Amino acid sequence: MAGNPSHGSVVELEDVHVEAEDLLSTPAAGPAAIRGGALRVTSFLTGTLVGVAAAALLFRHLGVVDVGQYTTALTLCALVTGLTDLGLTAVGMRELAVLKGDERSSLARNLLGIRLALTSLGVLAITVFAFFAYRSTYGSGFAVAVLVAGIGVVLQNTQATLQVPLMATLRLGWVSLLEFVRQLLTSLIIVALVLLGAHLVPFLAASGIAAAIVLVPTALLVRGNIPLAPAFQIRDWLALLRPVLTFSLAVAAATLYFRVALVLVSLMASQHQVGYFSLSYRVVEVLLVIPGLLVGAAFPIFARAARDDPQRLGYAISRVFEVSLLTGVWMALTIAIGARLAVMIVGGSKFLPAVSVLQVQGIAVGATFVSAVWGYGLLSLHLHRLILGFSLSMLALLTALLAALIPVDGAQGAAIGIATAEVLAATMGGVLLVRGRPHLAPSLRVVPRAAAAALVAATPALVPGLPVIVRVILSSLIYLGALLALKAIPREVFEALPPRLRRFG
Repeated sequence: MAGNPSHGSVVELEDVHVEAEDLLSTPAAGPAAIRGGALRVTSFLTGTLVGVAAAALLFRHLGVVDVGQYTTALTLCALVTGLTDLGLTAVGMRELAVLKGDERSSLARNLLGIRLALTSLGVLAITVFAFFAYRSTYGSGFAVAVLVAGIGVVLQNTQATLQVPLMATLRLGWVSLLEFVRQLLTSLIIVALVLLGAHLVPFLAASGIAAAIVLVPTALLVRGNIPLAPAFQIRDWLALLRPVLTFSLAVAAATLYFRVALVLVSLMASQHQVGYFSLSYRVVEVLLVIPGLLVGAAFPIFARAARDDPQRLGYAISRVFEVSLLTGVWMALTIAIGARLAVMIVGGSKFLPAVSVLQVQGIAVGATFVSAVWGYGLLSLHLHRLILGFSLSMLALLTALLAALIPVDGAQGAAIGIATAEVLAATMGGVLLVRGRPHLAPSLRVVPRAAAAALVAATPALVPGLPVIVRVILSSLIYLGALLALKAIPREVFEALPPRLRRFG
């Protein structure tokens, strides 16, 4: 875990920046990214386990209909988060990995100013939308619930923007700790509200309260690295946005990608179907964070290699693809086997129709691990227009699939549409990346090995009488054993492990 440079001298701060630059340019960057990515995923999953317990209490406390309102409100807020990001978090991480001095400080201030301004406008927009779109379904009070959740989004986006410099310099230990604390605080607040017998609105404020608390240590960590004062100068904002406008539009399309499913289900299906899809969506929404954590840890390396060494970029993309594919297959398999357990824990028996919905969505989660690799690869090469065209095409395809399938099969139809679109995205994204750039083509030797390992690991699901948790554990152990036997795990993963664990590779 990196130390806090904020109390040192100017010379010390410059040394920290040079150190980070040197790290990104050396072979040590790969193991650092692997360890950092693993740490972020581990801390996230640990926080998620705590969150599952809180969600189980919350879903039982609210019931099917109120869970639909709760998830719809959070989905609208997630739209604000994605749409107002404009891709600037990823772009900021890319640029902060290569800039220094006044340019770096100016970028950091403008990032913060843009996120604050746009998030506030976005929250106002979804509040108005909620008032008119859901007044007949949930009542006019639903708009107040959305506003409360939206205030939390402003605080979350501020905290997330401030921690971008930590990610750009691979100080992922601090990032992991901050994210875990925020998850833990949110869960504790939810549990306390359940015990107090609270209604819907206070629960929507929980994540904002947690973000406000975590904002303080985040600011202390970065105050000597970047300025904390946001910049509200429109001319500077336009200068920052103009080169990445096409990518910003692509991020807006990608933000709508999964959220549009819940919005369409909420508008086109019954309230119970909304409730079933909401539970599945909440589980999947948590899991969809993991690909970004895993691949995003290597993105500063992608950015540096894209500028300095195309062959190194190809090597990095190939290795990250292998790790992401293996992880995605395991995730899809685990969801398929453990969906019933997840539904029972989170919602109880009244949500059992959501089991098949979650199983199908597991395919989409697995495919997203691969899609993330292509997305970050394209971004490192500044191929913003290509990303935009691809994102809009996939959004149009998904919308068409959902419009056709939801009226026929409700929540299940929405899940099928999402899985179909995401598998296509995982395939076509790779084609777009390597077209005209053969040096970026990853090795596909891992694909048949992952498929073989998954087939063997699925056998516990066929054994009658086994508890679901036993099936999940056995499947995971068999999958790992098969990967080791087939030598499918990249050697870089083992090199990043502590010496005592390397002998298992």
